[in-house]
Amino acid sequence: MGKQMTEMLKGTLEGIVLALLAEQPAYGYEITTRVRDHGFTDIAEGTIYALLVRIEQKNLVDVEKVPSEKGPPRKVYTLNAAGTQELEDFWNTWDFLKTRIEQLNTNNPHTNKEN
Repeated sequence: MGKQMTEMLKGTLEGIVLALLAEQPAYGYEITTRVRDHGFTDIAEGTIYALLVRIEQKNLVDVEKVPSEKGPPRKVYTLNAAGTQELEDFWNTWDFLKTRIEQLNTNNPHTNKEN
């Protein structure tokens, strides 16, 4: 993954994870798998776990420890009301940026429209 892609993902990964949790609660490894299943194959597992710590500290999720067949209990993350609001704010911001960037791209004479 290129440096530009990595930098852009840093700003959007929290929204991506919140969107996945809006679909259904999940534990860390499961979230990593789902992120990768959506095409973000180069995201390191440690990156997801660090992000989960941050969104837990920001009180965007509720956490329940669920017994695991193998090893210690798993922390299952569920989007709460604050997380739902944060996700709505993310999508509003995303729509704003997407519209403006597409306008720039359309108006750019150096953009190859055929690719």
